[in-house]
Amino acid sequence: MDSFLIINPDIEEARQGKETPGDYVMRNAELKAQAAANQLTGSSQEDWLVIAADTIVVDGDQVLGKPADESQAIQILTSLRGKTHTVFSGLAVLDTSRGKIQTRQVSTPVSMREYTDQEIEDYVASGDPLDKAGAYAIQNEGFDPAPGFNDCYANVMGLPLCHLALVLNEMHCPGFGDVARRCQESIGYQCPVFARILSGMGMKE
Repeated sequence: MDSFLIINPDIEEARQGKETPGDYVMRNAELKAQAAANQLTGSSQEDWLVIAADTIVVDGDQVLGKPADESQAIQILTSLRGKTHTVFSGLAVLDTSRGKIQTRQVSTPVSMREYTDQEIEDYVASGDPLDKAGAYAIQNEGFDPAPGFNDCYANVMGLPLCHLALVLNEMHCPGFGDVARRCQESIGYQCPVFARILSGMGMKE
């Protein structure tokens, strides 16, 4: 690929009726891909590969978005304390030259530690939770919300790269065979699940 653009598509991200969290995140990803592709119409380069993603934090059947303020951040973190919730990501890759879209849903369990009320207050005061779905960043070393985590770290951060490589492989886009190594090096995490993920589609690391 010779050109890269970052587009923030403006879509309505409201959950519809009895839509499951998985269906909700997949619909958002597909809408983002299509909206971004529409913005590229008439550009100097007609053929684009649009990569879109949406990530949500789900506690039971409740979708937890970004907190509106510090009070709500405290409420969310308190509700997640000592429990296991799920992070869902929807991936959508759209080939504008063929009008073809390929999607993938990823879910990852996250078990939160029993942090104290004071730790919650200090973390919220730092401002870090206020722009994060679920009011936390798993990579925040000071708060360290899930120290026993042993799954796809990149998914909880917002973009599951090995799963994205699988989608790109399905779209016949080569050159992503070292994605697991590069992902682990960039985030400083020794991933225990990358081999299983990549072997699912016959890819090797």
